[in-house]
Amino acid sequence: MTQADDSMQAGTAADGTVPAIELKGISKAFGPVQANKDISIRVMPGTIHGIIGENGAGKSTLMSILYGFYKADAGEIWINGKQVQIPDSQAAIAAGIGMVFQHFKLVENFTVLENVVLGAEDSALLMPSLSRARRELKQLAEEYELNVEPDAKIEDIGVGMQQRVEILKALYRGADILILDEPTGVLTPAEADHLFRILEGLKAQGKTIILITHKLREIMDITDTVSVMRRGEMTATVKTAETNPTELAELMVGRKVLLQVEKDVAKPGARVLEVKDLHVTDDKGVERVKGVSFDVRAGEIVGIAGVAGNGQSELLEVLGGYEKARGTILVNGEPIDLTGAKSDGRSRRRRGIAHVPEDRQREGLIMDFAAWENVAFGYHDDPKYNRGILTDNAAIRADTEAKMKRFDVRPPNPALPAKSFSGGNQQKIVVAREIERNPDLLLVGQPTRGVDIGAIEFIHQQIVALRDEGKAVLLVSVELDEIMSLSDRIVVMFDGRIMGERLPSETDARELGLLMAGITDTDRPHDAAEVEAQLARAGGSAAKEV
Repeated sequence: MTQADDSMQAGTAADGTVPAIELKGISKAFGPVQANKDISIRVMPGTIHGIIGENGAGKSTLMSILYGFYKADAGEIWINGKQVQIPDSQAAIAAGIGMVFQHFKLVENFTVLENVVLGAEDSALLMPSLSRARRELKQLAEEYELNVEPDAKIEDIGVGMQQRVEILKALYRGADILILDEPTGVLTPAEADHLFRILEGLKAQGKTIILITHKLREIMDITDTVSVMRRGEMTATVKTAETNPTELAELMVGRKVLLQVEKDVAKPGARVLEVKDLHVTDDKGVERVKGVSFDVRAGEIVGIAGVAGNGQSELLEVLGGYEKARGTILVNGEPIDLTGAKSDGRSRRRRGIAHVPEDRQREGLIMDFAAWENVAFGYHDDPKYNRGILTDNAAIRADTEAKMKRFDVRPPNPALPAKSFSGGNQQKIVVAREIERNPDLLLVGQPTRGVDIGAIEFIHQQIVALRDEGKAVLLVSVELDEIMSLSDRIVVMFDGRIMGERLPSETDARELGLLMAGITDTDRPHDAAEVEAQLARAGGSAAKEV
């Protein structure tokens, strides 16, 4: 691996360019936890600089210091060659820094325009601010491909559009430096592709972009330079063109990492899950799942592929006991109730179903509760957690501590609230809770969303190990690579229907992408140009995967 040239460690680049950002000796501790330790980094203007590292490596803490959310215990911040003090986010904005957080900071019942103006009003009179913002939004939208309906309410637009609003907020406030924290964690492949076009356009206009991500493909595709963090320290800064995913993964984790899932051929047994003619209608009367039928056998992983919003989430919610449905679902040959009378998570768990939900923060954890309380979440009536009629909190804490050790949760402190852990470590807590229940059927939605490369490898290994113990696994993921590498069979959903079933060894990303766009074998043209036209008409949802 080639280390970035020596000029990157000096005050200016070899051509005399002054860094847009220079952090010198930044350290930050939270009690006994050293989040950042003597970190120095330089980001050149008009570039896209990636920062990668495991969950808990200190990436977000470092950027929160730059944005004024935290105050460093030691170190200096230099912007465009001048040392600055950034005690709060207002000072960061004044210094030309904008930040788009992984979890958006938007008021859901406000319009796009109101969110953009909020906190940046010209005066106590709101109308002149809104009028000016409308003009500027139109100009920014045209310049950077950030088209959003200004009068739409946030609650009525998708996450891809919401992310554009966050970027518009930063640009409206005059940001020349833009920090994005895990920006593609909630985006479809097509939305992520569009985001990268936006970032390229911003770079072409001279903006400086810092991209925090755990996805090595994104780093290789879009960044000019990448810095690697591990356990609160900066381990390397390299030019992206002079490295590769394998080397970066090893720098992140400190050991060799398997980027492909290693597993033996499945040996399917009896049917554990049978779904027959399932229909799901949402509370607005819209049918989301339209007559779906499939099965999952013991000792196999069945992956549900599809762009988000095509019925997979509703399918998982019904199987997990969250929603009502029409049709038939059998578990180990016995029907489960779909009417709502007994349709709840507790009854599912008693039938041997464990569930890792798609949204760990809304459905998998109570964020203000301690880790040990979350490990007991849904399993509080377990005999080993109780002593007579009283809950044995000491037993729960001990069990949580053991799970944290086995699943490498950092920091391994059962008393910390769930919100104090990074996203990847939150996910490990949920996965540990569900997998270690030895279920007959594991439902797992987006198992590695927002999770770093080392944790991805570990979670995949745990899922495969469960399969090898003869358990059935139903996997839902928008990551096509994950579906193809983990699944023994792949079922593709589009618009609430199953478009086809494939074996991973007998298909490829292009064929699956076409099915994800609703294009089947029977209506697929032979002409390549017409295939692309059909994809465009289908909304381009699978464009990046194809």
